[in-house]
Amino acid sequence: EESLQMWDLNKRLEAYLARVKFLEEENEVLRAEIQSTKSSPAGDSWRVKYEEELRALRDALDHAFREKCTAELARDNLYEEVQQVKSRCQKEQAAREEAKKQLSLSRKELEEERRAQIWLKERAVQLEKEVEALLEVHEEEKAGLDQEIESFSHSLESFRCAPVAFQPVEVEDYSKRLSEIWKGAVETYKAEVSQLEGSLCQAKENLWKAVEDNQQSQLQLQHLEKDLAGLKARKEMLEESLARQWQEQRGEAEKFQLAMEALEQEQQSLRVQIARVLEDRQQLMHLKMSLSLEVATYRTLLEAESTRLQVPAG
Repeated sequence: EESLQMWDLNKRLEAYLARVKFLEEENEVLRAEIQSTKSSPAGDSWRVKYEEELRALRDALDHAFREKCTAELARDNLYEEVQQVKSRCQKEQAAREEAKKQLSLSRKELEEERRAQIWLKERAVQLEKEVEALLEVHEEEKAGLDQEIESFSHSLESFRCAPVAFQPVEVEDYSKRLSEIWKGAVETYKAEVSQLEGSLCQAKENLWKAVEDNQQSQLQLQHLEKDLAGLKARKEMLEESLARQWQEQRGEAEKFQLAMEALEQEQQSLRVQIARVLEDRQQLMHLKMSLSLEVATYRTLLEAESTRLQVPAG
């Protein structure tokens, strides 16, 4: 029975030793492969290649971030320019409204000047008619006075021998008074006519001034409309460029996001492969340790058996 047990143990030991030898050879092969992959330029090139790709992608990411920052700065500048354009448009709109108000006021003043001119013309015609009527009345009164003077002179001729006390002093006084009244009326008419002419000239000057102000306001309104059209065109152009930059930036961000996702997936797969290799290596190390323990156990058993067999023989 002991010889059978020893024979079984020897068979198992041979099997374990063969397995240990096979595993050691496989371990050596794997170690050689690992060393070759570590020392070979292909592995270094692979690692350098991935490091270069990672460096290039990091540089591209930094470049994209810088471009994003510049695009944001450009966007902020464009927003400020748009706000300035809006404020300028509002100012020009207010100036346009003010010009419209001034134009309406100048039109009202022009209408008032026209009405004043028409009233002055009507007043001048009325005064001319009144002067003509006064002239007619004066001519009639003068003719009547002449007739009275002639009749009175005829009556005086009949009294040639009359004393000096009966000379026509009252008639002369009456004629002097009439001439003074006539002169006063003529001077009053002249003063009124000169006043009307002065007011008419002033009305003409005001009319010309209002026309010139109207023309200047129209020119200013045209300039403001041209500036407003130019600012609207510039605003549309800035909005189009801003939208284009936003689209380009969004496309570049999507591209970089896809590249980063691909790199992360590749990194994850590399991590999984490295973890698998480390796990296999750890399993091999555990297997080697278990086999070495078994071999040590069998060696101790064999040594104990050999010493037990040698003692009775001694």
